[in-house]
Amino acid sequence: MTLCAGWATAYIPVMKKIATAALIVTLAAPLSAQEAEDEGFDLMKEGARQMFRGLMDDLGPALDDLQGLAEEMRPRVRDFAQEMGPALRDLMSEVEDWSVYHPPEMLPNGDIILRHKTPEELAEPDGDPGTDPGTGPEPGEQIDI
Repeated sequence: MTLCAGWATAYIPVMKKIATAALIVTLAAPLSAQEAEDEGFDLMKEGARQMFRGLMDDLGPALDDLQGLAEEMRPRVRDFAQEMGPALRDLMSEVEDWSVYHPPEMLPNGDIILRHKTPEELAEPDGDPGTDPGTGPEPGEQIDI
């Protein structure tokens, strides 16, 4: 018994050192992983920053041209709104539901018309004539595109 007690007493300081070293390694590993993760995040952040900087450099001239076009169009749009505004306001007050009309059509003589949809067209769920919701493919069935 004394041999076992002496043996344990002699190796306890060594075991404490090993346990301390193991604890340090265990705690340091997540810190290294966290540092690597932070470094990866920083690299991704820098890559995104460079990508957007490149986009802005490429799109800058186009955006400047677009701004110039908008400045050039501003008086024309203002004149259109002043001239057509009252007529469009009257039209909007007369039409209660735009979904009962087809899109506007321009006739060869320049007139613009709005056609009413037929009752059959209004009864169809998506407004496209000739489509029947019951004729679609069965679940799992392949279709040709």
